[in-house]
Amino acid sequence: MTSEETGKLSMQDEMTGNLLMIFVKNPELGKVKTRLARSIGDKQALAVYQELLKLTQSATDSLNVTRQVWYSRFIEQEDQWKENYQKRLQRGADLGMRMKSAFQEAFDNGFEKVVIIGSDCAEMTPGLLREAFQLLEKKDVVIGPSRDGGYYLLGMANFYPGLFEDKKWSTPAVGEQTIRQLQEMQVSHALLPVRNDIDTAQDLAESTQLSYI
Repeated sequence: MTSEETGKLSMQDEMTGNLLMIFVKNPELGKVKTRLARSIGDKQALAVYQELLKLTQSATDSLNVTRQVWYSRFIEQEDQWKENYQKRLQRGADLGMRMKSAFQEAFDNGFEKVVIIGSDCAEMTPGLLREAFQLLEKKDVVIGPSRDGGYYLLGMANFYPGLFEDKKWSTPAVGEQTIRQLQEMQVSHALLPVRNDIDTAQDLAESTQLSYI
């Protein structure tokens, strides 16, 4: 393990073969929730993102799987992700390549069911994540669609690198493109309930979890 990667697998994690990868941005002023910041300012947008990180951790703390936090720019050793979270650094030119690289590493390391989430969904729950892993017992891929047309969760029981190629990321077309691609590939898949990512002032206004702002 390199100096950029911390954390160890427990024996139970190795036996279950389940991995949850959490993609996060380093919470830096002016560099997170930039679309939201146009409406509420950089400081308020950072506060929203920090709250989203807390909600994401709360949704993942109780899961009996290996958990990895993947940072966007650098690994922060002294932050909220301390106990029972391995730490990794995202690699790749765009979001698709970064996710592809992470999934490749996961399957190369012997994991059997791999789920990735971001840190933008205030409605994430332990139940949703457990359901994703359960669906992967019978399906090859599971998707959690977001209301903006993307997805808040992607899970795989087999590695399909093509899902991360030739897409315009962070656009309303990504979710539909991915589902259509799975259909064309005749890959079995399941959909979780639609949930809301927090990217804009409207998303924030519609959120009950972040109504304190």
